[in-house]
Amino acid sequence: MKSVIALSVAMASTAAAQRTMTACPFTIWPALFTSAGTIPSQTTGWAADAYTSVSFQVAEDWDGRIWGRRDCDFSTNPGPNSCLDGGCNGGLVCDVNTGTGVPPATLAEFNFNGGGNDWYDVSLVDGYNLPMRIDNNVGCGVPSCPVDLGPNCPALLQGPYDSSGFPVGCKSACYVDALNGNAANSPNCCSGQYDTAATCPPSGVTDYSYFKDNCPDAYAYAYDESSGTALWSCTSSLNAAYTITFCP
Repeated sequence: MKSVIALSVAMASTAAAQRTMTACPFTIWPALFTSAGTIPSQTTGWAADAYTSVSFQVAEDWDGRIWGRRDCDFSTNPGPNSCLDGGCNGGLVCDVNTGTGVPPATLAEFNFNGGGNDWYDVSLVDGYNLPMRIDNNVGCGVPSCPVDLGPNCPALLQGPYDSSGFPVGCKSACYVDALNGNAANSPNCCSGQYDTAATCPPSGVTDYSYFKDNCPDAYAYAYDESSGTALWSCTSSLNAAYTITFCP
């Protein structure tokens, strides 16, 4: 088995690691989706109150994503629309085949079957809904988006909003194109005639700088690897343990 992945929604400090993680001051509903490899025993969706954490193991061949959902109510609409953002097919427990999550959602992405390396990132490609950081215990890189991107999000991308009118998300330009039926040939989605790194530079992605300037160590669009601070790796033999912190 691969080393432990720990998810923290709490302030937690251990003497051994001398590490402090800061909380979201509200309940979120983490979710997990396996893209390839062995499905972990951890449930694919659960409630996580503030000041809580959970740890679980994944297999050495695991490839998947983890994210948080906001403002959920599964009592009357147990499906992808039961949360303001990040909801999934299946309701509280995401469907193992189709429960990838509804944008906008900040993603922690992992590929532990990468030719001798663990590959991982914090992705804003599907938009943003929660600050996030991925730490490890072996000194490898730390991707993060520690900023609340909702309040200052460009007007066309901002939302959804909670009952008080506060923006709990910031859509990606690609997601907006998808909502408008324009995703098939889009410089924001790097699709159609823009489907290579050469034809889809960051300069052609609407509001790329808003995401990248605020969160330089996150993946901001489909070909953001050229920035050098989007995709991170760690030698697999180090057997790193990773900690995902929401609202660092």
